[in-house]
Amino acid sequence: MDRQYDFAALEALLKKRSFKALREALLELNEVDIAEFLGLLNGEEAVLAFRTLPKGVAADVFAELEPETQQLIVAAATDAELAVIVEDLYVDDAVDMLEDMPANVVKRILKNATPEMRGLINQFLKYPEHSAGSIMTAEFTDLRPTMTVEQAIEHIRRTGEDRETVYTCYVVGPRRRLLGVVTVRSLLLARDSQLVSDVMEDGVISVATGTDQEEAVRLLQRYGFLSLPVVDAEGRLVGIVTVDDAVDVMEQEATEDFEKMAAMAPSEKPYLKTGVFSLARHRIVWLLVLMISGMITGGILGRYEAAIAAMPLLVTFIPMLTDTGGNAGSQSSTLVIRGLAVNEITLRDFPRVLWKELRVSLLVGVVLSAVNFVRLILTYPGSEMVALTVALTMLCTVIVAKTIGGVLPLIAKACRMDPAIMASPLITTIVDAVSLVIYFAVAHRLLPL
Repeated sequence: MDRQYDFAALEALLKKRSFKALREALLELNEVDIAEFLGLLNGEEAVLAFRTLPKGVAADVFAELEPETQQLIVAAATDAELAVIVEDLYVDDAVDMLEDMPANVVKRILKNATPEMRGLINQFLKYPEHSAGSIMTAEFTDLRPTMTVEQAIEHIRRTGEDRETVYTCYVVGPRRRLLGVVTVRSLLLARDSQLVSDVMEDGVISVATGTDQEEAVRLLQRYGFLSLPVVDAEGRLVGIVTVDDAVDVMEQEATEDFEKMAAMAPSEKPYLKTGVFSLARHRIVWLLVLMISGMITGGILGRYEAAIAAMPLLVTFIPMLTDTGGNAGSQSSTLVIRGLAVNEITLRDFPRVLWKELRVSLLVGVVLSAVNFVRLILTYPGSEMVALTVALTMLCTVIVAKTIGGVLPLIAKACRMDPAIMASPLITTIVDAVSLVIYFAVAHRLLPL
């Protein structure tokens, strides 16, 4: 059955106020799909449908809702209902929710949270934005090294329901210092009488609370972990970053990079939920920068006005040269930015990247120049020097463009800037100016201007 048809049927049940049937139908769906359905409803209907959900399911669905729908439900909920929702949320989900809420709503939510939950939320909100501490969860399974395997399994059974994950358990010593890690599989395969200290793996890979969230995600990806421990300055275990946190970060960072590569300021809201003025504000700054820098191209053309007047044919090849140069530079910058993003390329690889791009550009430039030379000879008989001028310019432009495109993201990284800003629009603007200078310099040498 089509999912949209299901949503229509659910909406029909809601309009008929068949709450029992609606509840049963909703419970057959995944929490994410329920959240999507609620997001399609207006405020009053979303609140009514949400209130039909059982306590445990309601908290899971609430964590998946868009901030706007969360605010509607919080505004309509009683203090008792709000306390139940907040208490059942994982801490990282609660923190994510509060970061998108107005101050008055945050105040009310914290007021209805238990003292323990309130303390955890306040602690998480103090961590720097985009740090491992800001995305970690405090609901993890910890064991003592002196426990037997039997005691450890019993502990997991007793506390696992409230933990975000039980597949990986962390062994802590006095003052909650991280000592080791042990998987449920290792515990199940060990003898009941063995100590956890005999089964665990020491030398745990961890991150500090202030570590950049991208670095935490890279470690999860590199080692294939399901979760990554987060420790404070004294080596005490304070939380874990899980795979679902990593997926959220990857989506967020990828979106941010795409927007920067398209010369836009990053936006945290989805496109359809972002206002027109907000979209314009995010775009106008970079467009102004590129427009002003594009004036350089006009200045170069004005400087060579006499050469253009003497041989108007030269103008017809400018779009081809500048477009090819911009495309060549964008290819190189895209590959290098991607390599930096997935940690395949580091600043130490600068000489290797430069040497590789020089060789690639030489091969590509020779082919493009040869094709252009032959085409121009056939198209404009007797204009061999013009064809040679365009071909040489094409060769030089491709070499310069690919070198610039490969090197600029690394320079940005060295200057602690986001390499994504050195993408297509900026590269194209720079290469346009450089290609025009090369073009007219070669033309002055080879042609009677």
